Amino acid sequence: MVPFAGYSMPVQYKDGILTEHLWTRENAGLFDVSHMGQCFVHSDTWEKTARALETLVPADILNLKPGQQRYSQLLAEDGGILDDLMITRSAYEGHEGWAYLVVNAGCKDADYAHIATRLPAGVSLRIEADLALIALQGPKAVEVLAGIVPAIRTVPFMTYHYAEVDGVHLHISRSGYTGEDGVEISIPAKAVEAFCTRLLGDARVKPIGLGARDSLRLEAGLCLYGHDIDTTTSPIEADLNWSIQKRRREEGGFPGAARIQRELKDGPSRLRVGILPEGRQPAREGTEVFVDGWKIGIITSGGFGPSQNGPVAMGYVETAFAKVDTPVTLVVRGKELPAKIVAMPFIPHRYFR
Repeated sequence: MVPFAGYSMPVQYKDGILTEHLWTRENAGLFDVSHMGQCFVHSDTWEKTARALETLVPADILNLKPGQQRYSQLLAEDGGILDDLMITRSAYEGHEGWAYLVVNAGCKDADYAHIATRLPAGVSLRIEADLALIALQGPKAVEVLAGIVPAIRTVPFMTYHYAEVDGVHLHISRSGYTGEDGVEISIPAKAVEAFCTRLLGDARVKPIGLGARDSLRLEAGLCLYGHDIDTTTSPIEADLNWSIQKRRREEGGFPGAARIQRELKDGPSRLRVGILPEGRQPAREGTEVFVDGWKIGIITSGGFGPSQNGPVAMGYVETAFAKVDTPVTLVVRGKELPAKIVAMPFIPHRYFR
């Protein structure tokens, strides 16, 4: 257990990070992510709520369908990333004008303040401090949950399903942070221990800590806020172009739009890329990247990929050197290590489409 964003969090359980990582890739891993921030932005109509959110994020929120979820970023005025988040359009009767947001633990207080002070009249922020959040991830995750909530089998990726189990309300989204199929479940905090105990009663499920969560998302090529993205990076530099839909690219109207539109047109000066070191020695965050003695970038996340069975990393390099298969040199503890630029993810995504 370690302190993390004001919480006491499990880095690993008794089996260790390597075993937990591989278990999640092959079975079902249960993650306690209740430290994440959960809140609602709401008004009397979806258009009003969506328009308000679109002044804060670059994603197309207006055209979300009821029950659909979308990844985006809270942006600073210069286009830097204040946080990344998930936004879901409510499909609950009587809550048609509501959006459900999940933000990062270390940013949530700042996020709430940022959002609340920028919402127009008639649009409100509601913070949910009494909700827990768990993630069940892996190729057997949905079948495990289907034993309790059968309808989850056919719920599409990046949408949610509502269920009531033994009088407990469950908001279940088909999403996650491992690259595997799976779900994230928002549940009243008072009911989460009993529900987790029930899930862990299935032999296909084991508890998984922060260590394996990090190695899983790294192999999946997914950004970690405060490491791979922050206020110094734009979504375009971070290779998150796909998260900005065509209407928003053209219309703008979000913080940093001029910079992002320029980078979309002309290309950014640097780009987040996958980096594959040769050999077995990992290259950690902060490792400098060189070509012919010229520093071209830095690694922002790196470590051993258990499914890859070798070191993996991601970071930023000058765009001129971002092409796949470009040979680079990493300097680790004063020693030069050969590596190359590679496409991400390192392990293919297995989301349910």
